[in-house]
Amino acid sequence: MLYSLDGSVAGNGIRGFRIAPNGTLKELPDSFRLLSSPIAVPGEVRFSPDGRTILVTHKTTNVLLDPQNAIDAFAIGPDGYASAVPIRNASFGLRPFSLAPRSDGKLVVVESFNAAPNLSAVSSYQLNADGTITVIRGSGSVPNMQTDVCWVVITNDGRYVYTANFGSGTISSYSLAPSGTLTLLNGSAASLGETSQPVDLALSADSRFLYLLLRGTGAVAAFRIEGNGSLTPLGVLLGGLPVADGASGLASY
Repeated sequence: MLYSLDGSVAGNGIRGFRIAPNGTLKELPDSFRLLSSPIAVPGEVRFSPDGRTILVTHKTTNVLLDPQNAIDAFAIGPDGYASAVPIRNASFGLRPFSLAPRSDGKLVVVESFNAAPNLSAVSSYQLNADGTITVIRGSGSVPNMQTDVCWVVITNDGRYVYTANFGSGTISSYSLAPSGTLTLLNGSAASLGETSQPVDLALSADSRFLYLLLRGTGAVAAFRIEGNGSLTPLGVLLGGLPVADGASGLASY
């Protein structure tokens, strides 16, 4: 089963598709579901590790709803259909942009705080069976002193979290304890320059290497992840990508 965001800036819903044995997609009839806000400007849609919940971040605050800053959760039935109405969970911080789940039900969410200088943060949550989320004690909006955080990844062993900070041109590193507690390791674990505009992050299949798309320079940076979570630069590859012209997504294997 696959679900996509139906639009981005103007989109406000999700839509489902079935994945055939040969990998082709077929739309799931009548599967469109509205988000809990008509002005959500969704950031990311992700399945929980067990496939029973879909989570969607809202990048826009809706002052007419409670909570004002939200992360939607849809329950997925045995037939693959999402619940008609999502649970509107409260985001601990302002403007939850993207999220990453860990296999044990812990969840990390980055918060850009509307790109205010030096206010970016990350929160960790427990995803509960009913679709609600509970912030991990002491891990609500753990700051990294960077600007306009956008994307986040968790290493396969669940120990380290990395965020791309668009406004600062940096990567931040955190440790993620078995309990879900977040601890900042280095707010500027890697610095690519203020005009580099880092966006999407991707890990190699074994989580030994981290890759970062630099929209501002049309480049991809590579790093080796060390045993203590620090990053060793492996170079920046230029060429073939548009410079400051919308390149946004990255995938690796």
